[in-house]
Amino acid sequence: MDERPDSAPRAAGAGTEAAVGRPLDRRAELSEFLRTRRARLKPEDVGLPDFGRHRRVPGLRREELAQLAGVSVAYYTRLEQGNGRNVSAEVLDAIARALRLSDAEHAHLTHLAKPKHKKRQAARPQQVRASLRQLLDTMDAVPAYIVGRRSEILAWNRMAAALFGDWSELPAAERNWARMVFLRPEYRDLFVEWEQKAIDIVCALRMDAGCYPDDPRLSALVGELSVKSEEFRRLWATHDVKEKNHGVKRLRHPLVGELALNFEGFRLAGDTDQSLVVYHAEPGTPSAEALRLLASWGTDASRAGAQDRSPSV
Repeated sequence: MDERPDSAPRAAGAGTEAAVGRPLDRRAELSEFLRTRRARLKPEDVGLPDFGRHRRVPGLRREELAQLAGVSVAYYTRLEQGNGRNVSAEVLDAIARALRLSDAEHAHLTHLAKPKHKKRQAARPQQVRASLRQLLDTMDAVPAYIVGRRSEILAWNRMAAALFGDWSELPAAERNWARMVFLRPEYRDLFVEWEQKAIDIVCALRMDAGCYPDDPRLSALVGELSVKSEEFRRLWATHDVKEKNHGVKRLRHPLVGELALNFEGFRLAGDTDQSLVVYHAEPGTPSAEALRLLASWGTDASRAGAQDRSPSV
């Protein structure tokens, strides 16, 4: 039977269950992740016959997924109910192939099923090396910043402040992409494709949750956003994960108008929980000229932009 048993754990954070400070339930996360990945596949997607019988749940049945992975239905059912104890890497690989998981999803499944103990690392304050701060300061023609766990912005340069706003004026706890995108209206205006930016952030937070399910600050962030943002709750409940370290972002800056900027993210040697993110424009384009104008304004651009967004009285 494909219906989830009443005894199966529910995913903390799918709604408002992720109370502030309560650790995320790793078993529930594993259960919901597998269930949602199975639900997105149809028999014809994986070469199985579909006899048109009524299906009680969307997607593949458990027995169909077990058949594809080469494991017993009982074994897979225990795993989908959150019992990943003693599961082998080979079995996880087979299930990942059957579910057609991406590399990021495969890694997330492994983190959930075979967690490494990272409690101390999660509790440790995130520090940016002085040499990296100096590097940011030398990058005076392009916006650049360092982002860490929980989407926290740890350091940035003058051009990032001109483009995204002067984060030094925010309390340290508010220098967080998730809080800014979901809770601050000016960022909804800044990102032309706001929904995609929101999806990217939630996917990254899901990956963090797989690596650090016992991180109380991450749990508190998920709980707060679940309470304050219906859009966050909706996206969090999808259990989607991905790592997006390059692409194009379109922004609508209050002073220089629309920009189309390429971005590249680089995991930092010595601390893979931190990434350097750099934005740049194609040479000779209006976006390149807009960046040049922002460079001439510097941090004054963010202040002028904030005034421009303020309602007239």
